Amino acid sequence: MAMVQRQQKKPAAKPRLTAEDWADAALTAIGEGGLAAVAVEPLAVRLGTTKGSFYWHFANRDALVEAALGRWAEIHTEKAIQEVEAEPDPRERVRLLFAGAIGSATSDSLEVALLATASHPQVTEALRRVTERRVAYVGELFAGLGFPPAEAARRGLLAYSVYLGHVQLGHAVPSVVPEGDGLGAYLDEALDALMTR
Repeated sequence: MAMVQRQQKKPAAKPRLTAEDWADAALTAIGEGGLAAVAVEPLAVRLGTTKGSFYWHFANRDALVEAALGRWAEIHTEKAIQEVEAEPDPRERVRLLFAGAIGSATSDSLEVALLATASHPQVTEALRRVTERRVAYVGELFAGLGFPPAEAARRGLLAYSVYLGHVQLGHAVPSVVPEGDGLGAYLDEALDALMTR
């Protein structure tokens, strides 16, 4: 009698986590609970893995925080700039940038959480780099609208200050910030004032 061999199904192998997966999870944790929420064990549980996976990619928590801050700059600044640059109309670029940035920051508390921990050395440096990049880019947008360089830089800083104020208000006192169609009208009015000579 021939013996029938049963083939046992192997459980599907979990995809190997990348350093980017860990950095993204850390960014989510920062948005939910601030910088203090970046802890290896809870992140491992969230990712369905072990601490060993963490140590495969990072020497320590500071390295993870640095990677997370790098991802923040990449996703919330460089990627946003790339998307805006696809728009040929300079006025629409300004509108797209601010509508996207305000929409993202309103629904995600990451920016506010990072600003709240601005005194942490790693966050201080990341905020400096990202803010300088953002303000310079917004200044370039205003230069593209025909403003002289010094005035374009001033308007870029003013526009970025409006963005930060809106984000802070949206999280601290959301009742004072317009919603829905009112937000669109408010944003149009603010940007028109900034883009008018």
